[in-house]
Amino acid sequence: MSTALLRDLDRVAATRLSFFLSIPALTGAGLYELKDAVGGGVSVLPLAVGTLVSFAVAYASIAWLLKYVAGHTFDAFVAYRVVVGVALFGLLATGALNA
Repeated sequence: MSTALLRDLDRVAATRLSFFLSIPALTGAGLYELKDAVGGGVSVLPLAVGTLVSFAVAYASIAWLLKYVAGHTFDAFVAYRVVVGVALFGLLATGALNA
């Protein structure tokens, strides 16, 4: 999203682009793991239901995010990332969390 914003795309277009770019990676990862899920004793019906529910929740989350980004800046997301990053560095530095 940062690169898209630096290339003068608006916030909504930058957000859409980032999600479009994630589709091949997420699809590939899902297909790669499918063989392990089906071969691991999971029946097809629960797998299909879980996939459909995951798709619906992801679609709703993305729709909400696009509406949010249309009227707000990325400031809340930036603050969240900075706080989480500082917390992780602190946990790593104190040895409470191992890399």
